[in-house]
Amino acid sequence: MKKVGAVLVVGGGIAGIQASLDLAESGFKVYLLDKSPSIGGVMAQLDKTFPTNDCAMCILAPKLVGAGRHPNIQLITNASIKKVDGEAGHFDVVLTRKPRYVNEEKCTGCGVCAQKCPVEAIDEFNEGLSERGSIYIKYPQAVPLVYAIDREKCIGCTTCQEVCKAGAIEYEQKEEDVVLGVGSIILALGFNEFNPSLRMEYGYGRFPNVVSSIEFERILSASGPYGGMVIRPSDGEVPRKIAFIQCVGSRDTRVGNTYCSSVCCMYSIKEAVITKEHNPDLDCSIFFMDMRSYGKEFDDYYQRAKEEHEIRFIRSRVSKIEQSPKSQNLLLRYVEDGDPKEEEFHLVVLAAGMEPPSHTGELAQKLGIDLNTYGFCSTRLFSPLETSRPGIYVCGALSSPKDIPDSVAQASGAAVKAAGVIASERGKLIAKKEYPSEK
Repeated sequence: MKKVGAVLVVGGGIAGIQASLDLAESGFKVYLLDKSPSIGGVMAQLDKTFPTNDCAMCILAPKLVGAGRHPNIQLITNASIKKVDGEAGHFDVVLTRKPRYVNEEKCTGCGVCAQKCPVEAIDEFNEGLSERGSIYIKYPQAVPLVYAIDREKCIGCTTCQEVCKAGAIEYEQKEEDVVLGVGSIILALGFNEFNPSLRMEYGYGRFPNVVSSIEFERILSASGPYGGMVIRPSDGEVPRKIAFIQCVGSRDTRVGNTYCSSVCCMYSIKEAVITKEHNPDLDCSIFFMDMRSYGKEFDDYYQRAKEEHEIRFIRSRVSKIEQSPKSQNLLLRYVEDGDPKEEEFHLVVLAAGMEPPSHTGELAQKLGIDLNTYGFCSTRLFSPLETSRPGIYVCGALSSPKDIPDSVAQASGAAVKAAGVIASERGKLIAKKEYPSEK
């Protein structure tokens, strides 16, 4: 069997991008696959990162550009795996690529088509808090910067085709299969956010001022639906009191997720701190079971939140949330130090936990890999990057819930593992560097 000096990285989040960059710089051809029209993953939606409060996009953007421009990385977006045959060193992978109805070679990313589009559709990137056209890019820094048409929302008015000077609109595009030969595969699919509506007592989906953590990230973001203004969705008013409720969908036998999602404590603290930085007069309270600040400088961050930002921490599980019909304020019922209490808040943020991507089970069958009890990718204790099938590796939250630094560290480790399988083929499929001739 002849080995192939290429690697397929499945998932275009921060872990997948890091693994791709490491492999490409090491002399291997990389196919970076993502089911979305653009790479970037969940990190592109975040406002800041803990515990440094650095801008998430400021960290991600250089890696996005690096992956998009690297001569040894080929982006394959709007696609998914259909079939995988072979073994470590030489896998034959069949991908199904959905049409974006826009020619990637011709599109200049000018955005005139989206400006003229008469359709209004829910903007998934902003978690439904704003609208977009039926032709769109996920976010302003999207890579590749190529528009896509949502045919489910498109009314077929051909306005975008008429205004596109590059002639990039192609309504006749069809779904196609792409066949790749690769030596190893890295899975970096990331995670899904737990659906808070399953915790019915919190009123998510019924009360407009009960939002999920990722929705609140978009509210905080300057590029978000409210331009970074901390306002509540129901009436656009600034909330004076905000409650953060922990462990929604984690450590919960009722929904079957008995594991800890690892990041919820810290990202809620971060959101509360950033909220206070936006408006110091706001009152932020965090309802928690246990504060799991286990990482480097995490506990210091927790202490600063209490002492410097005066964030209130209440060790209690909120039992129920009710809404005032007139003001749409929220009444929280909980027990503190054995005493039943009721307290009114203007906005509630639910710290939704991590779950495996919804299509993980189907993908596992195609790849022939095992999943654990909770549906995450199964790995061995002392081999956290290896799946049950040789030549296929995993990194990031697909194997277990973890934060960004841990995901990036695992991505680099998975890249080393994947390269080791095809080390003899290093440099054979990479683009040749060409320099201007001297005259």
